[in-house]
Amino acid sequence: MATNAFMPTISGESPPPPPRACFGRNGLIEEIIGFTESLTPIALIGAGGIGKTSIALTVLHDDRIKKRFGKNRWFIRCDQFPASHIHFLSRLSKVIGAGAENPEDMVPLRPFLSSRDMIIFLDNAESILDPQGASAQEIYDSVEELSRFSNICLCVTSRISTVPPHFRHPIIPALSVEAACDIFYGIHNSGGRSDIISNLLKQLDFHPLSITLLATVASHNMWDYDRVAREWDTHLTQVLQTDYDGSLAATVELSLASSMFCQLGPDARDLLGVIAFFPQGIDEKNTSWLFPITPSQTNIFDKFCMLSLTYRSNGFITMLAPLRDYLCPKSPEFSPLLHTTKRCYFRRLSVYVDPGSPGFEEAQWITSEDVNVEHLLDVFTSSDTNMDDVWNICANFMGHLYWHKPRPVILGSKIERLPDSHPSKPSCLFELSRLFGSVGNHVERKRLLVHTLKLWGEQGNDLQVADTLGVLAVTNRRLGLYTEGIWQAKESLEIFKRFNHTSWQAYSLQILARLLYEDGQLDAAEEAASQSINLLPDRGEEYKVCQSYNVLGDICCSKGEAGKAISYFGTALRISSSFNWHDIQFWILYSLAGLFFNEGRFDDAHTHIELAKSHVVNVTYLLGCAMHRQSNFWYLQHRLEEARSGALYAVNVFEKLGAVKGVRVCRELLQWIEEETNKAVASDELDFNGELLDAVLLPMPVNSSSLAHRSEQSHLHYPTHTLMGHEF
Repeated sequence: MATNAFMPTISGESPPPPPRACFGRNGLIEEIIGFTESLTPIALIGAGGIGKTSIALTVLHDDRIKKRFGKNRWFIRCDQFPASHIHFLSRLSKVIGAGAENPEDMVPLRPFLSSRDMIIFLDNAESILDPQGASAQEIYDSVEELSRFSNICLCVTSRISTVPPHFRHPIIPALSVEAACDIFYGIHNSGGRSDIISNLLKQLDFHPLSITLLATVASHNMWDYDRVAREWDTHLTQVLQTDYDGSLAATVELSLASSMFCQLGPDARDLLGVIAFFPQGIDEKNTSWLFPITPSQTNIFDKFCMLSLTYRSNGFITMLAPLRDYLCPKSPEFSPLLHTTKRCYFRRLSVYVDPGSPGFEEAQWITSEDVNVEHLLDVFTSSDTNMDDVWNICANFMGHLYWHKPRPVILGSKIERLPDSHPSKPSCLFELSRLFGSVGNHVERKRLLVHTLKLWGEQGNDLQVADTLGVLAVTNRRLGLYTEGIWQAKESLEIFKRFNHTSWQAYSLQILARLLYEDGQLDAAEEAASQSINLLPDRGEEYKVCQSYNVLGDICCSKGEAGKAISYFGTALRISSSFNWHDIQFWILYSLAGLFFNEGRFDDAHTHIELAKSHVVNVTYLLGCAMHRQSNFWYLQHRLEEARSGALYAVNVFEKLGAVKGVRVCRELLQWIEEETNKAVASDELDFNGELLDAVLLPMPVNSSSLAHRSEQSHLHYPTHTLMGHEF
């Protein structure tokens, strides 16, 4: 566009120089430059310190932008003048060289603004666009008018999202590890790259300002990488302050000083502290019951996001790690709002979890908030080891996990450090042992159960002794110690008989039946399982009934009575399906797959393993079990590549969970697959005839050393289930 002859020739102000480097933003910068070609207004919105200004200056000094706009590239720092309409217009006029002195509105600026193509960046625009500001509406209207000039590309960087409509909002992505490292090592390099620094930058959520501050502090103090890590571990975000008054604190406090934040009321900062306390943030669905005494929670959380203090992720309101550390209550036990939240979580965890109890399905909420609850318990069990309610809730939490998301927990060492006289210690140890069992670590599980049994005995609690004996019997079965397990199951049964607890007797009989079955005592096992069913009512104990039928199905499989086995499995499957019990349905389908494979119905076997996988809900251990069994099937069918792939997948699952036995048997299977593959390569044909395959699929003598026995032994004897909260 030609310059108007009547327009002033004032050159205006040159923009600040570009940053030395803008790492990891190439894609975003290309996207912004693309918008400038059509003069599309752009808003870069995000938390303080994520690099908005560096991105803006990099764009402004890009060669294509220089060629497109020449000297008509303007940059206005909106936090360097009072947030009034007059001051904004005066600053705009001066920077762009419009020549209008103290304009009261846009009228005297319009001729110059419409005279040439130009690009204008309003940096830190939150200081003038804050809706609670004195001149907010007037400034907003002027910024909107600027964005509507057909010859102007208006770009805004802001911590708040209240920009006029029609702006494009390109996402500012998290930095990659490589880009974060480039920032750190560009400032401080004390001897090459190190995993210590990569891990540290991850803890900072790859937040550019925090990385820059940490590298600058480390450089000024000449710290080596080990010292940097120690300082961070000790002082966290207190480290992020340079000798020249640059700090994360100043950046955060600037956001907290905004008019919009101040209008949220006296509880706003404490509410931010609660969000910061929880690693996952706060589930948006839970705000009403977590903060019952805080009015207008929805509005407040919306404002937090508008201010870029928090952001929404997978249904949670959370914040960047450096902000979280800075805003988290330094003494959580003295935060009233956090205590209110704690009580709300504790009430929810007080619900008894058992497949036959009311509220079992609702307890699945733990699958999405387990990290938050674990952190809450970790903090409050540290502050007072004598708080029985905290430790009781700790046991309940592990019970919730056991049913809905089995995994290791960080609370184990604290539980074991409790004095043996602590009333909650045996229940915590018991639940902790079940979690170890759920991921296949039965050696550790047995150690904990032996300790639990001793404590219940010292307390004279015979029913808990019987319960623990039953779970110990299951554990010994998993370890192959059948004689010890059978004795413990019988002891458990006798105690329950003394108390005339028929339901618990059925539980002990089911454990005994499984032990006898795996020990090869099939008739005795069938008798025990049948007695268990006879003790159970038709209604009210469906979960245990399913377990008994499942055991009978496995026994009939081993007896070669496939028809009876299918009937038993079918009964258990019909009952469990009506209650949507995924764990039982998994194991029934798992057993049916083995039965069909033994009958040579290979397609049905693979179909049922796939159906079993569909019932793996938040229990990755079960997926490892299914993949191991299916890999066995493929191995025995000479589908070696598929078998190798499945076994490797199962190894990966078990290794992540610390399931030692699972890893061992999968590695054995991989070894056999490798041996068979090598034979095939050597002879170009495996000696794998039908006669040998039949031998593999039939029950084998315990002392057999054949390939068939080796394959049979590779199958995991996976458990099984639990009854009334007790593992079967």
